[in-house]
Amino acid sequence: QVQLVESGGGLVQAGGSLRLSCEASGDIDCISAMGWYRQAPGKERELVARIPSGGIQNYADSVKGRFTISRDNAKNMLYLQMYSLRPEDTAAYYCNAECAPDLVLEHFWGRGTEVIVLS
Repeated sequence: QVQLVESGGGLVQAGGSLRLSCEASGDIDCISAMGWYRQAPGKERELVARIPSGGIQNYADSVKGRFTISRDNAKNMLYLQMYSLRPEDTAAYYCNAECAPDLVLEHFWGRGTEVIVLS
């Protein structure tokens, strides 16, 4: 089991920036990739950014050039730096960890942190 706790959400004006953090604990040695997802009201959860262990980050087209995902393995932390925020970025943001200890992929989720971007 992996526990994930997000922080850093809040209210921001359009054009502003925020930095989300996610602290991982538990069976962190099983983690093969981590990512950020978001879910806006009335919409499905979508991938924002993902970073595999030792791999290349990938981003949703809507955030490329504005958001940066990073990991600090020494601190068991995942970050999402968000710049040039837009009202359409308003959503609950969830930290995700992928584990496959027995070649069966499991997803673990945090409870989410709200980001509200005012126009």
